[in-house]
Amino acid sequence: MRVGSSLCLRQAGIALRAPPKSLATWKRFASVVADDAVPTQPLTDQDLTRLARQRNIGISAHIDSGKTTLTERILYYTGRIREIHEVRGRDNVGAKMDSMELEREKGITIQSAATFCDWEATEPVTGEKQKYAVNIIDTPGHVDFTIEVERALRVLDGAILVLCAVSGVQSQTTTVDRQMKRYGVPRLSFINKMDRPGANPWRIIQQIRQKLRLTAAAVQVPIGQEDGFEGVVDLVRWKAYYNRGTKGNEVFETDEIPESVVELAKEKRAELIEQVSEVDDALAELFLTDSPIETADLVAAIRRATISRKFTPVFMGSAVKNTAVQPLLDGVCAYLPTPAESPISAHDTTLAVDAPTIPLTPAAQAPLVGLAFKLEEGRFGQLTYMRVYQGTLKKASMIYNARTGKKVKVPRLVRMHSNEMEDVTEVGPGEICAMFGVECSSGDTFTDGTTSYSMTKMFVPEPVISLAIKPAGIETPNFSRALNRFQKEDPTFRVHVDHESKETIISGMGELHLDIYVERMKREYNTECITGRPQVAYRETITQRADFNFTHRKQTGGQGQFARVIGFIEPCEPDPVTGKDTEFLNQVLSGNIPTNFIPACEKGFYEACEKGTLSGNNVGGVRFVLNDGAHHHVDSSELAFRMAIIGAFREAFAKAQGIILEPIMTVEVVAPIEFQTAVIGSLTTRRGTITDNEVREDEFTVTAEVSLNAMFGYSNHLRGSTQGKGEFSMEYKEHQPVLANIQKEMEEAYRKSIGMKEKK
Repeated sequence: MRVGSSLCLRQAGIALRAPPKSLATWKRFASVVADDAVPTQPLTDQDLTRLARQRNIGISAHIDSGKTTLTERILYYTGRIREIHEVRGRDNVGAKMDSMELEREKGITIQSAATFCDWEATEPVTGEKQKYAVNIIDTPGHVDFTIEVERALRVLDGAILVLCAVSGVQSQTTTVDRQMKRYGVPRLSFINKMDRPGANPWRIIQQIRQKLRLTAAAVQVPIGQEDGFEGVVDLVRWKAYYNRGTKGNEVFETDEIPESVVELAKEKRAELIEQVSEVDDALAELFLTDSPIETADLVAAIRRATISRKFTPVFMGSAVKNTAVQPLLDGVCAYLPTPAESPISAHDTTLAVDAPTIPLTPAAQAPLVGLAFKLEEGRFGQLTYMRVYQGTLKKASMIYNARTGKKVKVPRLVRMHSNEMEDVTEVGPGEICAMFGVECSSGDTFTDGTTSYSMTKMFVPEPVISLAIKPAGIETPNFSRALNRFQKEDPTFRVHVDHESKETIISGMGELHLDIYVERMKREYNTECITGRPQVAYRETITQRADFNFTHRKQTGGQGQFARVIGFIEPCEPDPVTGKDTEFLNQVLSGNIPTNFIPACEKGFYEACEKGTLSGNNVGGVRFVLNDGAHHHVDSSELAFRMAIIGAFREAFAKAQGIILEPIMTVEVVAPIEFQTAVIGSLTTRRGTITDNEVREDEFTVTAEVSLNAMFGYSNHLRGSTQGKGEFSMEYKEHQPVLANIQKEMEEAYRKSIGMKEKK
């Protein structure tokens, strides 16, 4: 059991409020550990005091929902910046968190950016002011940069899910929701753009419940609608909030609820209590017995339910109109967990892979455990973003990379404010910082050398699109230097050289993803590039089990080659955490294959998966089981067994009903209502399957599943068919089998290309 879980609190009989002000309560909370838990470093009074006032949050949403605009207001109201700048860069400055020139030009976030601030929050029970330290990561909304969201959510304790008050739950919203659930991140929902025509928060809350399958309810109701949006009514404290002063930097709080919203507020407060009662036993008991529900009871219940991810409170506001952002910050401090309340565990690398994980405690005096979750090439060398989970990271200290075992020194330690840095001498548990001069890879764990702990890796999706790339002029060292750097920073950006064409191939998550890197090569490395036509990342797989009994024998004048392998291949489901869908299992018990040849067998399997026999694409969804075999005491070698495995795999693949898979994308189109027929028609002509169609007053949203190969050039077609008023977003969903006639054509083309090469 993790120290700080809601279960611990219930067993200890603690009704945790938002957050507990009593240090004694926190001591009781930290001391409750299950009997079977591994003993951990106890939290000191200093740890408890600091952690109680600390929050680590991310801001995530569909593209153009207002994440960066919201972050800009948060930084302004907390005093981190002096002026508010807009995302589109109308004043040639741009938002603080969009520090890259390309981000300001295009008006989108490309890289996640970290910052920190202090906020004096109003306690929802007492109304007193308490100071909190908040670490914030602003993430991209475009699906092509989804790895930035993955690694941010991997290290955060809570998140704000931003939704547009008109568009609601969109395609990337669903992806972000899936990522939050993958890493167990509690969230608040913020319905932004309440000033827009057609804003309807109640429809959005219904979408959260139906599409995201979350228990949700509003903790605020709006005062006014669309252009008349003035403020919000807090249903928990039963107060009205209005923004006054320069750019909304002053919040006017009053007990007088406008008559126009009193009835609605009463109705929605009753709905809030009912929704929370469904997921919280303590509040349900009060609700069912008709006992009076005090503010303290409701706050404690919302906090418990939010931290346990059973409920998401919904806030409302308009970031661009500087309205109701401060109450959202109060909600972050009141309802999202502290670092001590987030489950933290690590693997002990000295134990078996399937051994139970070991709980960690965010104690400053505990052995150091930190996760490097992002790399960036800075002005002073590699900048490594680190989340410290346990112990204290100090400047000039020696730390160990758990993956490589190498000992490195921390020459410089900073805290990030977008692209600005603040030097610090040490960073405590629960904090996010950055290090200079430490060579590592994204996802590496660092310790102080006294433990052998390693954190779990983050999920990295496979690329779906590829481009051939070459320098426009003479190739310089900058070409390979840029590709190496981008590949190291971004795990979804892959580079390889095609062995047949000798071309350099870059792969990524979409056209925009690759276009951005090509443009960055030109701007940052003065290397203009020429790219080929985008190529879809087809894959091959099998549909049934097939046995093999293969002998590799080659005799020359000297030592020959002999290896025999017996076993089978079968379909394999992808791992839900890592996404890996190929597996090699060694079940040889007789000793007919010496153990020192098994690694060569595994290498042969993964080498065979690199190029399928149907179309020459990667093979996935296959489990290779090696049962038995034979060897020769002179002629057997690692090479012989590697070649035997490759031959056995190809023999079995031919019998296993192999098929070719293509990437299927979830496409969401938003356009004026008069173009609905044209848009749906254009998607169906591309063999798209319509999965959802929502019509609003003056616009509609249609969601479809379409082959990526059919989506090339769709942006120009959509602009032409909607007079430039339509827009679409696209994200990878899954690989599905191609049509039978297309597979036949691809197989024939591949065989023809092989035949031409053999003739040459």
